[in-house]
Amino acid sequence: MPARLLLAGAGHAHLHLLHRAAALRAAGLAPVLISPARFHYSGLAGAVLAGALPESANTVDVAALAAARGVPHLDGLLERVDTAARRAWLADGRWMDFDLASFNLGSVAAAPAALLDAPGVWAVKPLGGLATLRRRLVAEIEARERCPALVVAGGGASAHEVAASLAALARRHGVAPRVALLGPAPGGKDGWAPPAALRTLRRNLAGQGIALVEGRAVARRPGACVLEDGTDLPCDMLVLATGLRAHALVAELGLPVDARGRLRLTSALHSVADPAIFAAGDCAVVEGHPRPMVGVFGVRAAPVLHHNLAVHAAGGKPAAFRPQRRWLAILDLGDGTGLAARGRLWWHGRAALWLKRRLDLGFVRRMRAAGEAQP
Repeated sequence: MPARLLLAGAGHAHLHLLHRAAALRAAGLAPVLISPARFHYSGLAGAVLAGALPESANTVDVAALAAARGVPHLDGLLERVDTAARRAWLADGRWMDFDLASFNLGSVAAAPAALLDAPGVWAVKPLGGLATLRRRLVAEIEARERCPALVVAGGGASAHEVAASLAALARRHGVAPRVALLGPAPGGKDGWAPPAALRTLRRNLAGQGIALVEGRAVARRPGACVLEDGTDLPCDMLVLATGLRAHALVAELGLPVDARGRLRLTSALHSVADPAIFAAGDCAVVEGHPRPMVGVFGVRAAPVLHHNLAVHAAGGKPAAFRPQRRWLAILDLGDGTGLAARGRLWWHGRAALWLKRRLDLGFVRRMRAAGEAQP
């Protein structure tokens, strides 16, 4: 009898597994996917928020991909997993038993609940919320004939890109941007771009009329967000890009996790405490190789994950995954240019944005084509 394989979540790595589901079945596995019906691709989230691309541009129909590849799909949210009993429950009460599992659940915003739950506050994750933010902002602009006061909280790459995207959306609808980027000034220790690239990035945003404010939001009140020094910053909408942590369900598995709630893995991509529990992407970290939560690691881990799931069932030697020390990151700056960085190398201009679009649209196109093809 085939071993029952639970695929929890439809992130970058699991899209690859769906694409190659026939090989998993040939190895003696019976994969079942539990996830929402649509995957939102992070690489195009900025362009969608800016209005440069339609809302559908960064989505993949996971249900269609699973059906095309012969993988049963339970459309819904995973609520609880008992790794000892090998049983998983969905939020609507459905459940399934499994023999081994792979988690690719992604990440959520790391911010105090008091801020996340406050009115007029949006988080960069889950990504589907950014399309709702775009619609809300467009409605506000059309009603007011001016841009609301927008504050993006955070000092990382995502915060800078979101601020640029919001400014671009305002310009696209004929009003002057009123955007503030609130957070620490980035320094060399941030690791996502060299200092000279960060200076260029900040100059670009300032040139777009984005206010660069150092500080941290601690509370929200009508028309303002309250900074840690007690001062008010004008704010009609607050977007939290203050960092990420793993999906809360991961910490509830009863297996070792790191300080950000990520499942701790061996180089074979299974839990350090349970060789039948695998993971990849933002919800996991390979022991001794901490990396930021960016999609490239899920993409790169996917072939290794596929191989190791297969050999777990059929027998054989697992492969080792070593996340790369340097990776290409490209920000869409909303003004027709991009900023690309890989290690100490970086460049800014239209060519960087052209490359980003080519890579990101190509990924989405391949996943959609896989959903249209027969296994």
